[in-house]
Amino acid sequence: MILKNHIITDISINQLDDLHKLKPFWEDGTLKINKSQIARELKVDRRTVDKYIKGYKKSCHRHRDNCITPYYDIIDELLSDRNQQIFYYKKTLWQYLVDNYDFKSIYCNFCHCLKKYPEFNSYFNKKKPSNTKKISIRYETDAAKQAQLDWKESIPFILSSGETIDVNIFVLLLSYSRFRVYRVSLSKSQNILFSFLDDAFETFGGVPEEIVTDNMKTVMDKARTEYDRGKINNKFQQFASDYGFKVHPCIAGRPRTKAKVEAPMKILDEIRAYNGKLNYRELVELVTKINNRVNSQVNQGTGRIPLLYFEKEKAFLRSLPADNVRKPYQITTNIVKVNHSSMFNYKGCQYSVQPEYVGKIVSLQIYDGYIHVYYNMKLITIHQISMKKLNYISEHYSEIARQTHIFKDEHITNRAKENLDIIGRVYDYE
Repeated sequence: MILKNHIITDISINQLDDLHKLKPFWEDGTLKINKSQIARELKVDRRTVDKYIKGYKKSCHRHRDNCITPYYDIIDELLSDRNQQIFYYKKTLWQYLVDNYDFKSIYCNFCHCLKKYPEFNSYFNKKKPSNTKKISIRYETDAAKQAQLDWKESIPFILSSGETIDVNIFVLLLSYSRFRVYRVSLSKSQNILFSFLDDAFETFGGVPEEIVTDNMKTVMDKARTEYDRGKINNKFQQFASDYGFKVHPCIAGRPRTKAKVEAPMKILDEIRAYNGKLNYRELVELVTKINNRVNSQVNQGTGRIPLLYFEKEKAFLRSLPADNVRKPYQITTNIVKVNHSSMFNYKGCQYSVQPEYVGKIVSLQIYDGYIHVYYNMKLITIHQISMKKLNYISEHYSEIARQTHIFKDEHITNRAKENLDIIGRVYDYE
């Protein structure tokens, strides 16, 4: 093999890269080199001249630190099959490291370095359905013209206690600014929807002209199709009339009609990265944190920061209705104290809870005909609203009896049922 060598054919020094030509003369001492004079002529430091004479060459490639190496063990644990946390996207993993491990590298550098580790990169190389053959037209709306409504439904989430719950996340997005509101719930009932919409409008400081929605049962009695206008639910239509907006349902099977809210929904998959790490309160706080972050970052579709454009848009929103109109749609929280009989009062009637909550303060939320009882954000029991003065759940009564030691353990269940029957069958137990 013949290799071509670079032979020095002149001794002229015009720039730093030419100084290597002096190295042979410097090494054998045949030529006296005035480094200070060269430094003055090239307008650099004398030490720089010395470095280049000895053969230094400036790299033409930018050196990138491998940001993965210091975090290898952490990433290996996070992405292992043993871990119940799930990272659907590289950006989710990057954000998790930034939020929890003080990771400093920017996202593009993180992706570049991650490719060097096949064991990590393959975790994200799952085949995704292609939409390349689907054609859609882009459209935009004026400020305050439209909002798009959606739910991220039934997301399995493992709490720090080990309990698995199905989480639903409500999203209402203003189409012009892309400013959005997220809310977390264990239910998607119509009462919850009304309360969340009222809360979102209050956050916006007003109401848009129309809301684009899919054919969810809490909105539509009959789905809109290509050949049928569908039928809006009477209660939802009344809600829309009270708040002064129009309902615009999508044609069934065409979710791209509300693509502005559909596309960004994948950001909410980030919560699966916290499986087994959070209680319910902390999960709600995480979703709020994600909400604030998304509203403060540049939107990929518009190239604008939603929060800044929301400041312009909210001036055009319609005014909120009067408080007396809004109040029936709002889910309020009542604070009560559990008495020594392990019961709390609601509208003159008493309802039971587990005896460990005696003397504690619990929160009540009333919707869908039921009283939902919470202690420190944890749902502890549910009662159907009743006109009866005493409302016991049989398990609660049995546990109260067990702790008072008035019956022998083997007789507790039967005696509890007998007493409840005497009280007046206040609970329909089996």
